[in-house]
Amino acid sequence: MRRTNASWIGLTVLTLFAFLALWTGVVWLGRYPPFILPTPWAVLRRLAELLADGTLWFHTRVTLQEVLVGLGLGTLVATVLGYLLAHFPVAERLLAPYIVASQSVPTVAIAPLLVIWFGTGLLSKVLVCALIVFFPILVNTVVGVRSVGRELRDLMRTLEASRWQVVWLLELPAALPVLVGGLKVGATLAVIGAVVGEFVAADRGLGYLLKQGQQVYDTPQVFVGIGALVVLAQALYGIVALVERGLIRWRVHSATGDAQ
Repeated sequence: MRRTNASWIGLTVLTLFAFLALWTGVVWLGRYPPFILPTPWAVLRRLAELLADGTLWFHTRVTLQEVLVGLGLGTLVATVLGYLLAHFPVAERLLAPYIVASQSVPTVAIAPLLVIWFGTGLLSKVLVCALIVFFPILVNTVVGVRSVGRELRDLMRTLEASRWQVVWLLELPAALPVLVGGLKVGATLAVIGAVVGEFVAADRGLGYLLKQGQQVYDTPQVFVGIGALVVLAQALYGIVALVERGLIRWRVHSATGDAQ
C-alpha cells in the first residue's frame, strides 16, 4: 500500500513538472508578453507577493465564508424539502415543474437580481451559493430516501418505531451514501456560486481578485486567483470525501456489531 501511494505521488510530481515545462516552452516559443500568457515563475512571484502582503489570505477567507454559509443553507433547505417530496408524491408532482424550471435559468442571470434585492454584501453571495447547490442535493435526497426498502419500513412499523426513530435508525443510514454524493457535488458548485456573485458586485473575495486582475491586465494575478479557487474546491471535496469514508466505516462497524 505504501509503495503504491509513493508511486502515485511520484507520478503526480512528474506530471506537474512536465506540465510546467510545457507551459514555459509555449511562452518562450510563442514569445507571449506577460499580460497574455505569463510564465509559471511570473505566477509564482505574484503568488509570493499576494501571500506576503496578506491579500490572498483576506480574499480567500471572504470566499470561504460565502461558500460554507451558502453550502450549509442550500443543503439544509434541499434536504428538508427533498425528504418531504420523497414521502409525498403529490407534492412532488406539484412542485417538480417549478423546481426544474428554476434550474433552466443560469445562475449568472439570477445573481444580478439577488444583488439588487439583497445588496452587495455577504447575503447575496450566500444566496447564489445556496441556489446553485440546491438542485443536486435535493435530487440526491429524494433518491436516497426512496432507496430504503419497503420490507425495512414494514419491520420498523412492526417494532412500533416512532417517526424520529425511523428517520434516525433507518432512512438516514440507508440514504447516507447518496446524500454525501450530492454534498460532494454541492461543495464544488458552491465555489462557482461564490465567484459568480463576486463577479456581479463585490469589493472582496477571490472573484473580485480575478476581476481586478483582468481589468488591469495583471494576468499572473488572474492565474493566482484561479489556482486558489481550484485549491479551495479540492479541499472542500476532500473534506466531504473524508467524512464519507468515516461514515461508511461507521456503518460497516455498526452492521457488524448488530450481526454479532
